[in-house]
Amino acid sequence: MSQTPSTEAPVVRSRRSRLLRGLSVLVVLLLAAFALWYFAFGRWFEETDDAYVQGNQVQITPQVAGTVVAIAADDGMRVERGQLLVQLDPADTEVALQQAEANLARTVREVRGLYRSVEGAQADLNARQVTLKRVREDVARRRDLAASGAISSEELAHARDELAAAEAAVAGSRETVERSRALVDDTVVATQPDVKAAAAQLRQAWLNNARAGIVAPVAGFVARRSVQVGQRVQPGTALMAVVPAEQMWVDANFKETQLRHMRLGQEVALRADLYGGAVKYKGRIASLGLGTGSAFSLLPAQNASGNWIKIVQRVPVRIAIDPKQLAEHPLRIGLSMKAEVSLRDQKGEVLPAAAAEGMVFDTDVYARQLHDADAAIERIIHDNLPRQNTAG
Repeated sequence: MSQTPSTEAPVVRSRRSRLLRGLSVLVVLLLAAFALWYFAFGRWFEETDDAYVQGNQVQITPQVAGTVVAIAADDGMRVERGQLLVQLDPADTEVALQQAEANLARTVREVRGLYRSVEGAQADLNARQVTLKRVREDVARRRDLAASGAISSEELAHARDELAAAEAAVAGSRETVERSRALVDDTVVATQPDVKAAAAQLRQAWLNNARAGIVAPVAGFVARRSVQVGQRVQPGTALMAVVPAEQMWVDANFKETQLRHMRLGQEVALRADLYGGAVKYKGRIASLGLGTGSAFSLLPAQNASGNWIKIVQRVPVRIAIDPKQLAEHPLRIGLSMKAEVSLRDQKGEVLPAAAAEGMVFDTDVYARQLHDADAAIERIIHDNLPRQNTAG
């Protein structure tokens, strides 16, 4: 016997009521699970996929003008610090160097002559002082003889004229000695002003000649080579770049609402789109940006102009990457990354309190060029000094 419509309606309503209660329970359980996950785990993490790999791009530029005659490295090649990258034609700089070397050698010999002139002027002064003493004694004797009438007054007058001439000669000789001493006083050959000026010219010529060979300031990989053989380049012209693969970091752009609990030193999990989920980098927050991207853009927004739309701003956060992982899984500048910051550690600061110490990034390849120039100057000065007589 079939059910009537009046008995089917309560059955349908009862089934619907059970479904709604079941759905309500499921929603409550899901909300409870989400709340439990958020308070126990989720609220301690902030993540973004607006993150990109950055690194130092060392621009290779010439320090002297010249014509490119050789290129020793191309895009993608690894170079070591101090390795030759580009060779400019050294003909002009070598000629200038030879002229500077000859000029320094000639100046050293001329200064040696200045020292000897002091000795000669002093000897001349001594001789004139002896003559002056003799003439004074002659005048004194003739004065006594003239008083007794033994000689004429004319002869005494000639003696006095001779005395005046001897005194003038001594005065002139003394001025010559002082003038000669002023050129070399309190100096040795290497520190005499003329020698130092010639040495500075040689140092500049030496550096120009050394800089005709353009070397890599740091070790890394060549990128963006644009220089060609035969090209005439000027100082400051970008020839290529060297990228140190071990000196890379991630700039993650977090929303301003995500920065409230971020601190320096917090751990960051990084994933590169290049490797997918197979590689997980470990990083730490190195710095929090001091301005939003729009504030530091070429044309910053003028929000006071009246045409204003509120947009959630993003602030760049620099994340340092573990160097060992970088060596195992190299990255490239500009690659996309995903960053997840752990906020549990709140001991760090928002901004560093201590001033920076030491150099962030430096090179010493150019210091060697100056050292070689100083060694050449010392050698030339030594070769043009008088040799000690060791015979006997």
